[in-house]
Amino acid sequence: MIRTFWVAATGMGAQQLNLDVIANNLANVNTVGFKKGRADFEDLLYQEKRLPGASSSPETQIPTGFQIGLGVRPVATEKIFTEGNMEQTGNALDMAIEGDGFFKILLPNGEFAYTRNGSFKLDRDGRLVTPNGYPMDPEISIPEDTRSITISADGIVSITQGDSDIPTEIGNIELAKFINPGGLRPAGQNLFLATEASGDEITGVPGEDGLGHVSQNFLEMSNVNVVEEMVKMIISQRAYEMNSKAIQSADEMIQTVNRLKR
Repeated sequence: MIRTFWVAATGMGAQQLNLDVIANNLANVNTVGFKKGRADFEDLLYQEKRLPGASSSPETQIPTGFQIGLGVRPVATEKIFTEGNMEQTGNALDMAIEGDGFFKILLPNGEFAYTRNGSFKLDRDGRLVTPNGYPMDPEISIPEDTRSITISADGIVSITQGDSDIPTEIGNIELAKFINPGGLRPAGQNLFLATEASGDEITGVPGEDGLGHVSQNFLEMSNVNVVEEMVKMIISQRAYEMNSKAIQSADEMIQTVNRLKR
């Protein structure tokens, strides 16, 4: 019965973490480019009382073993990189990636980050930057007298200037992808950082080598499904309650044993 306390406690802790992940998903349901998370768990060690296959007589073996599990523990919080819904904005600087890939961002410390959030702005120098002011890499600068901006599906940025109606190409947007995007480290601000687990970035032209296309005037919204998360929340809550009931039942059993003396 004492074992039950600790086993159920691990179950309650696991469901608390699961609920934390679900709450973060729901909190970011309207965050552009957000990718939902999922908590992964594994069972703990087992106390071996009897091994399967042990001899029960010189001619026979025990067909099944006798092991007692010691609970559960979290092993990972994984990001799910399915595409979110596309929302049309009418803003020429808004971009969404249809398919695989990330926009590459240069951080102030010289490192690179990666994002699916295509809500770019212009800074005082005319550069395309994130809402936090980090420039896109390679850098795209929009001249001051620009009248219109056109971004093709393969990332070519063209503008019209002054009185001219002839478009002029001023740069190309590149995308990056990873062999294991689940290994990217979330850094907040809708940014991801590369790790040893994610592998090195693979950059290229949108629409080529498995990279997605760029859609101007659109934003990719969060891939969180509210109904799905609510169902997960109910399941997690019920699992938490059942583990607490196991602790309560074990406590009542110990109380019964203590009363036997009377």
